[in-house]
Amino acid sequence: MLSYQHAYHAGNRADLLKHAILHAVLSYEARDESPLLYVETHAARGRYDLTGDHALKTGEAQEGVLALPAPADAPKALRRWIEAIQPDLPHTYPGSPALAVTLLGAKSRFVFFERHKQEYAALKTAIPETDRIQILQQDGYRGALRLQPRSRERMFIFLDPSYETMADMEKLAEWVPRALRKWPQARLLIWLPLFADGREEEFGAFLGSLDRGFIAGSRWPRGELDPGALEGSAMIGLRIGGAAARQAFTIAAQVDAYWAAQ
Repeated sequence: MLSYQHAYHAGNRADLLKHAILHAVLSYEARDESPLLYVETHAARGRYDLTGDHALKTGEAQEGVLALPAPADAPKALRRWIEAIQPDLPHTYPGSPALAVTLLGAKSRFVFFERHKQEYAALKTAIPETDRIQILQQDGYRGALRLQPRSRERMFIFLDPSYETMADMEKLAEWVPRALRKWPQARLLIWLPLFADGREEEFGAFLGSLDRGFIAGSRWPRGELDPGALEGSAMIGLRIGGAAARQAFTIAAQVDAYWAAQ
């Protein structure tokens, strides 16, 4: 959906688990010295102004990243991510493209897709293009399938669609099996919203069954009068195992405990 702008929701409770796990998984990827092709199909604007009209209209960051404690007082598994974003807070929040460019080494290449005109323009300002960073105003699903990693280059794809309609789930369900066939060695990380009505359950189980990996999620306490559609957030890692998967589970468990203590 071209109407969606994540600036309204940046730094919210769902972003907390999403970006903490992304930061942890990419930290493991960065340890490998071989070159990497990093791709985002729905990159959005890269960095978010938490003092701007979009963020202030919803106030969602106030319950998310702006409510986080200092790193020393935070759950242990979240500390490295909080330390990474703390210099930008409380005014700016780094999204997934900013995290990826910061974490991954000089040997990495980046391709960011974003169709929304305003989001694309903001992304090009937040993440300047270089010979290693390409930003394209294209459909990310179609554009990504045209890519091919170079010789000896690993491939990592992060998928973070808006899920505004059931059609968004259907498109992702069609695309992921194609991607797994096209790139037998690529690793995929997929964000999954957890809805109060459970509409994502069958879809999430399907994605998780496509290859080895993990599903790690957390839910926050939800009041009876809470008007929001979401009650949690999850990440699905395909072909991602070992220490990275264990860290994802640890983050999810500690985020669950953090929400329960609020």
